[in-house]
Amino acid sequence: MESSLTEMARRAILAWNLNLEHVMSLRDRLTEDLKLAMKARDQLRMDVIRMIKAAVLNKEVEVKKDLDDAEMSRIMTTMIKQRKESVEQYEKGNRVELAAKERQEISIIEAYLPRALSQDQLAEIVDSVVRETQAASLKEMGTVMKAVMAKLAGAPVDGKLVSDLVRARLQ
Repeated sequence: MESSLTEMARRAILAWNLNLEHVMSLRDRLTEDLKLAMKARDQLRMDVIRMIKAAVLNKEVEVKKDLDDAEMSRIMTTMIKQRKESVEQYEKGNRVELAAKERQEISIIEAYLPRALSQDQLAEIVDSVVRETQAASLKEMGTVMKAVMAKLAGAPVDGKLVSDLVRARLQ
């Protein structure tokens, strides 16, 4: 188990250093990491990767075409949102062990997503869009939100955070 995790870490560092993560598609990374998790007997990682692959396959069957990395990222972002809601519910129900498991699943899924923008970077983008659209009031929030989300296409961002930033900027 230790050697496979070390191998995964080594490959992640190599990909980071050489920026090779774009050479291997997300689908290929999932398949390779599933093999490594199986060799390492890492049950949680295997289960999460299988859940991701199943969700992607279900969506592909639904839309009758292969999904690209951006569409797969959107599916994983949805999976993370679901797990965050589960964590809240488990904590309300005093089920700490289940909340911890959901948090572990979130961290595994997040490893396959592009890095999220910081709040400062998001605020900068919101400010530039507000200047471009010359929005001055909350009535134009929809227009600004549409433009901001178009600029952030493919990036894993929290829509509520963006909405709060836009609302604060327009008030």
